[in-house]
Amino acid sequence: MKNNRITILILTMVLLLVSGFTGWTGSVQAQSQSVKTYVIGTDITFAPFEFEDINGELVGIDMDILAAIAKDQNFKYEIKALGFNAAVQALESNQVDGVIAGMSITDERKTQFDFSDMYFESGVVMGIKASNDTIKSYEDLRGKKVAVKTGTEGYRFAEANASKYGFTIVPFDDSALMYEDVKTGNSAACFDDYPVLKYGENQKNGLKVVTEPEKGAPYGFAVSKGKNQELLQKFNAGLANIKESGEYKRIVDKYIGDNAETVASLGRMELVIKSLPALLKGLGNTLLYTIMSLFFAFIIGLIFAFMKVGRNRVLRGIATIFVDIFRGIPLLVLAFFIYFGIPQAFGFTMPLFLAAILTLSLNAGAYVTEIIRGGIQSIDRGQMEAARSLGLPYRKAMMKIVIPQAIRVMIPSFINQMVITLKDTSILSVIGLVELTQSGKIIIARSLASFDIWLTVAIMYLIVIIILTKIADYLEVRIRRG
Repeated sequence: MKNNRITILILTMVLLLVSGFTGWTGSVQAQSQSVKTYVIGTDITFAPFEFEDINGELVGIDMDILAAIAKDQNFKYEIKALGFNAAVQALESNQVDGVIAGMSITDERKTQFDFSDMYFESGVVMGIKASNDTIKSYEDLRGKKVAVKTGTEGYRFAEANASKYGFTIVPFDDSALMYEDVKTGNSAACFDDYPVLKYGENQKNGLKVVTEPEKGAPYGFAVSKGKNQELLQKFNAGLANIKESGEYKRIVDKYIGDNAETVASLGRMELVIKSLPALLKGLGNTLLYTIMSLFFAFIIGLIFAFMKVGRNRVLRGIATIFVDIFRGIPLLVLAFFIYFGIPQAFGFTMPLFLAAILTLSLNAGAYVTEIIRGGIQSIDRGQMEAARSLGLPYRKAMMKIVIPQAIRVMIPSFINQMVITLKDTSILSVIGLVELTQSGKIIIARSLASFDIWLTVAIMYLIVIIILTKIADYLEVRIRRG
């Protein structure tokens, strides 16, 4: 009787828990249905439309407009700060639901994307170094170089007028680098959207505007053709509401109005100190991606190296093809193919973390394969023959006799590959990976202090590489002595 009561009590508690859990999940599902979350791609260095403030928060006209519309239309969003070109490619490959990045509405883009109503009307202007008094019009650019940002109205304007005015185009992937090229004198001028260059001039970024705005295409929020129409409708409805309420004008005036906020200038040391948390976080990501990719690269290299030195022709051929492919494709191209190409071809979303690890692992794995193969084949064949003559099986002879000696030969090459992979992580900033180099770019876009930040980044790389090299050298000596 007592046992029956206990059983009934337990069953009652289970039923209560299940019903409670069901009710809880039901409420969560209802909540998730009422408030939808979208993934929005954006640029990362396009002030005043999107840039990071001193606290590492992404701010700007686009970010404030998006936040106001999301509040008005009751939806949530997750921002992916990728850079302009990467954001557009992410939209093409369905990695994001929409893009807001000062994106001009053009007839060419309308064939690939659906655009919202215009939320900002811009125009292209020419910027030159603040101390330059010789260039006042397009005619003065003859025989000179002009810096432009790829994929922008400024780039299209430059392309259309390069032969007419006799200047050479120098393309860049982000605005900060474009401006630096002008400030250092490598390029005589740059073309960019009026609010962007005017904002930089107000912030004393070392440039000045010398032409009137050319008629340009308006900015719009973009989604893939025929997709996310609900999001597009919400954006248009929210935009109309914030314009009517005056919120839109307040946002724009905050950044480019007569009384626009200016970024407080910091001393060199103060800037470096305030930037260290972001740079150290970027360094942590660099080390994480390096260690993880080398771990997988070693496993890949081990498998394909044994295939290459084995006696099976088919396996040798497969290993050779693997090495030729992933050693022959530039890392940048491989990153774009894995992160944008494959998801677009097969219709799925790939996490940035996975794309970065795959890219680095496959690239390094091809080189590690050759390192291990070279190490094994550097050992005199007579040692294997002697081991086999003593009755040792091929695999045991390889593991006990050849591999221990080959490791000593491989160590310097492994150290070199470790350093190369660590530096290669900086290339992946083009697909939005925020590692040490990308962290530096983001800070420079806000502070305009190229020398101080790049010097700090270079020192951080140098310290880490020296430490890792010394540790590896110590281990090499221990192994050789052992």
